[in-house]
Amino acid sequence: MLRFIIVTWLLSFVGIIQAQTIIQKPILFDEERKVLTLKYLKKRYGMEQEKPSIIPKMVVVHWTAIPTFESSFNTFNRARLPSSRAGIRSAGALNVSSQYMIDRDGTIYQLMPDTVMARHVIGLNHCAIGIENIGGTRTTPLTEAQLKANIDLIRMLSGKHDLEYVIGHYEYKEFIGHALWKEKDPNYLTSKTDPGEEFITKIRDAVKDLGLKGPDKN
Repeated sequence: MLRFIIVTWLLSFVGIIQAQTIIQKPILFDEERKVLTLKYLKKRYGMEQEKPSIIPKMVVVHWTAIPTFESSFNTFNRARLPSSRAGIRSAGALNVSSQYMIDRDGTIYQLMPDTVMARHVIGLNHCAIGIENIGGTRTTPLTEAQLKANIDLIRMLSGKHDLEYVIGHYEYKEFIGHALWKEKDPNYLTSKTDPGEEFITKIRDAVKDLGLKGPDKN
């Protein structure tokens, strides 16, 4: 009986490790991207730093609305925003990115270190780890595998950092006026729906034991 319990525990432990396996797939972060990130921190948040580092306090969950990992990765894998992103280019030339990307089969990729700033959420990039989920359109809804991967990843990140919040991208404006909010231009706001209310609610319910809050408790 004892042997059975030990074997069961070991299999469970191995399953946890496998569930949290992260593939390193770094996007380009050259000197140009570093300089653009430091300029963004200064212009948008009034933060003058020597390094583009952040102290994570929250996780922001997104969807890419792009159907494949390859296309999504290529979109992030450049230092400057393309000319097609005129709507947000006025706020800075730094390209969008995130620290993590989760494919539709639940595979987790790390694109950037947790403590390096990625441009993924207005007003909060200086303290937020971004998780992008491939898909999110009518024909590519987010999957159960992605849900599980988000939960596993957030649990892991909570063990590494002093996180306080986990929110959906669409909830970011609820932090206006919060101590963490640093966007200097009150008119620089966009409307978002990702990753959907049902998806983020399921994530928060699954990690409730971690004490992470949503924007309604800020």
